[in-house]
Amino acid sequence: MSVIIIIFLTAVIALFSGVFEQGKWARYIGIAGLLVAFYVSFLPEHQFFAKYESMFIFSQTAALFTKVSIVITLLLYFLGGFSFSDHRSHQSELYSLMLFSLIGGIVLFSYQNLVTLFLGIEILSIPLYVMAGSRKTDLRSTEASIKYFLMGAFATGFLLFGIALIYGSAGSFDLYAVHEFGISNPKNLMFTMGCVLMLAALAFKVSLAPFHMWGPDVYQGSPSLITTFMMTIVKIAGFVALFRLMTIGFFGVFEEWINILAVLVIITLLLANFMGLAQTNAKRMLAYSAVSHAGYVGLIFFGINHLSTYNLAFYLFAYSLASVGVMMCLIYVEKIKRESSFKAFNGLARTEPILAVVAAISLLSMAGIPLTAGFVGKFSLFAQAMQAAPILVVIAVIGSAISIVYYLRLIIAMFFYEESSFNTTEKVSLTYNIVAVFIIVAIVTLGVYPDLFAYQFGL
Repeated sequence: MSVIIIIFLTAVIALFSGVFEQGKWARYIGIAGLLVAFYVSFLPEHQFFAKYESMFIFSQTAALFTKVSIVITLLLYFLGGFSFSDHRSHQSELYSLMLFSLIGGIVLFSYQNLVTLFLGIEILSIPLYVMAGSRKTDLRSTEASIKYFLMGAFATGFLLFGIALIYGSAGSFDLYAVHEFGISNPKNLMFTMGCVLMLAALAFKVSLAPFHMWGPDVYQGSPSLITTFMMTIVKIAGFVALFRLMTIGFFGVFEEWINILAVLVIITLLLANFMGLAQTNAKRMLAYSAVSHAGYVGLIFFGINHLSTYNLAFYLFAYSLASVGVMMCLIYVEKIKRESSFKAFNGLARTEPILAVVAAISLLSMAGIPLTAGFVGKFSLFAQAMQAAPILVVIAVIGSAISIVYYLRLIIAMFFYEESSFNTTEKVSLTYNIVAVFIIVAIVTLGVYPDLFAYQFGL
């Protein structure tokens, strides 16, 4: 709760800083607030907030995902100076909305009650509807905002209907009371229907196929830094919320939902990777890549053990680092070329080698190539799921093999095609290069020495 209060106050101050110099200071205010919140996340929760534990409890697990989310948000803030250079009139609003959305994610890491779950999802989502359409002169951005809003409202209807059925059967919103009812009444039809509806609602949020329809269009149409936020923070929050809901609240009816989830994972892995092959636009390819990674993360529900939470956190952190690494390259190319096709990346390695290297290493990490953090993350998930669902693991390995093809297309364009039309007068800033080097070091270090993740986040 202390972290939420700090981030909320930071968001308000950043918002009102827009009165001065078109929000020039909003980014620095946000960075300072996030650093304070990151420090506070290592401290024990103040006893004052114990009275709210029936709704919200900042456990060690919640603290872990909060730290991961703050680190990724900090990286996005460092990239914001260049990315939001054409949003000068409303930079402060964008920076503050990112913080408000982050608050929703932190609520989802800590919820103890289905009402808090609903509030967390809405706090996470509503700022995103605005941010997706923040490029007012771009029809794709407007389309992204409308689609995201409509699909989000549709998912909210599923969620509320499911919560109503759960409350009607269990007589409580409390996650552990729902858990006890599920164990005692595993064949209750109303309870099972509520479980399935809530699973479908959260499948929308994490873009598991066939509930992924909004994903590629919204990711492509939104401003690229906002797309990166969706691919990272929103996916982290959505999967943690889904993991807590299914492994605590609905674990008593495990047999009723696990097969449904298995089908969603299979469809996601096959559909997203094959669709990724067909793309000619790098940003849209990365959107389908994000959908496919939802399928890989879905393996966490199979063969659950005491390491599952750690495996989930490691994979999401590794994936988020890689997403920031490749998207920062896309942001630069998009600014210079005014497009994001594969051809736009031709010859990038000759003019901006550090940016090309971070994009290449990030793509290799996404593909699960050894000596990268992505390989360790995928190996952990695959090893866990192998005992319970070997067929799913085989399909996931096939999906990973397919993904290498479309990732290599972008790497080949950057390193092996010649192109001289990059504007050499607009070089990547020092901040960009520092973030790029940090991501390269982090991905490779975690790939070689994964235990460092546990040490750095206080485990």
